[in-house]
Amino acid sequence: MKTLHIIAFGLVIIGGINWGFTAFGKNLVDMILGAWPVVEQVVYVLVALSAVYLAATHKSDCRTCAATGTM
Repeated sequence: MKTLHIIAFGLVIIGGINWGFTAFGKNLVDMILGAWPVVEQVVYVLVALSAVYLAATHKSDCRTCAATGTM
């Protein structure tokens, strides 16, 4: 499960950086994968699934939240 968590975390970081770029009118994923729209769509789906996975497993994975009982 640690590997899945690391992959999901990396994809969420990529998604967050991409959202930051869109504030300036750029789409990082499109710039890199624009020639392959199907692959680009797969990346977006993987980023979304990663966010859902991290949201669902956050409490059990987060030492701070588990220790304080928050979330």
